[in-house]
Amino acid sequence: MRLILAVIVCKLLRFVGGLVGKGSSLPGQYALKVCPDVLGRVRLPAHIIAVTGSNGKTSTVEMIAAILTADGRRVVYNKEGSNQIEGVATLILSNCSLGGRVKGDVLLLESDERYARHTFKWFHPTHFVITNLYRDQLTRNGHPEWVYDAIRPAIFPETTLVLNADDPLVSCFAREHDPDRVKWFGLDECAISTKEHHGVYHDGARCPVCKGRMEYSCYHYAHIGHYACPACGHKRHETEFAVTELDLDGGTLTINGETRISLAFKSIYNVYNILAAWSACALAGAAPSVMAGVINNYMLKNGRMITFTLGAHRGTLLTSKHENSVAYDTNLAYIAAAEKPCTVLVIVDSISRKYFTGETSWLWDIDFDRLDAPHIGRVMLYGKYCNDLAVRFQYSRVPADRIEVGESIAEAAERLKERGDEDVYVVTCFSDRDKLLALTQKD
Repeated sequence: MRLILAVIVCKLLRFVGGLVGKGSSLPGQYALKVCPDVLGRVRLPAHIIAVTGSNGKTSTVEMIAAILTADGRRVVYNKEGSNQIEGVATLILSNCSLGGRVKGDVLLLESDERYARHTFKWFHPTHFVITNLYRDQLTRNGHPEWVYDAIRPAIFPETTLVLNADDPLVSCFAREHDPDRVKWFGLDECAISTKEHHGVYHDGARCPVCKGRMEYSCYHYAHIGHYACPACGHKRHETEFAVTELDLDGGTLTINGETRISLAFKSIYNVYNILAAWSACALAGAAPSVMAGVINNYMLKNGRMITFTLGAHRGTLLTSKHENSVAYDTNLAYIAAAEKPCTVLVIVDSISRKYFTGETSWLWDIDFDRLDAPHIGRVMLYGKYCNDLAVRFQYSRVPADRIEVGESIAEAAERLKERGDEDVYVVTCFSDRDKLLALTQKD
């Protein structure tokens, strides 16, 4: 009876929340109060795919859902991105019969890396994709090794791990796991790979196993690349799923030397997200032709990249997770690789949607020197924390006469409207995204 009551409570609150545009976590929260072990009582599909990591969770889940749906599966997944246990409970119970059977062929979960151990206390994924581990939300997550320790209790012997072979810390999850239940994805050395590390800091300088000095044969970005520790032997694993050719300028990649994919978004992040999604879907039995058909020129629908018009300007908003320097760096690299004259607007108005914090030390981890490029004209720094940004830029290579500082986002929009017709790139977080988009015409 408690199971039935929990399902009814969740469905009712979900319906009411849908009417007012809210309710992705609250229904699950109340359902868990009614029946704390409800997630252990429901009957789940044969395939349970979980995705976690510092970056790429939402995008990877979206692509997995699109592929498996095209392959004829009924996929139940958290489209809203509510990835803690309350949001997962809402998702599962909203898609349950009153008897507790989930009505789907695949349960696909974006899982918050910090709370995965709580989510999977009652049931275990059949496949667990771990995308990467970076410095992320210092006030919440501390450092990557802390996040690694938080994820470990969520890993169970019967789960197949799908791991990023190019991340030395992620690869450690395989050390105590059955090798037959570990599958690897990664990027072969290619045109974008470098022999030297680029970035403000280097979290891959030391081996995560023995703390000895790590050696890299190539870097793809940040600490992601091909590594080996001469002291303990921890090294990049051979991959089952690989991008064997990559041309970011031309916007193409090749998977396992066979399947050529065109990129709608020419970002190294997008490359890894596609590869993670491909790996999970291949292991779930999806047909390669279906996977290629869906992923080719796939445009994400989760708001990570949005185009708009503002005055005479064509604009592109690149969502860069606040408190996550690697997210910023990859988007700044995307802008730096553009060839047309442009203006860049960086907005930091509210740091977090969940936590009250004014902590801005993460700005010093971002490689803003990337904006010192000949095709980038103005660099506009706006929002409540514009002065924190301005101080950070004093220590960058971007000339001071190209920098404009102001607090009002509306003022930034007006200044852009008043002059010029060059392309505009906006770099900001979900917290601040709509504050600008409300003043533009979205495409």
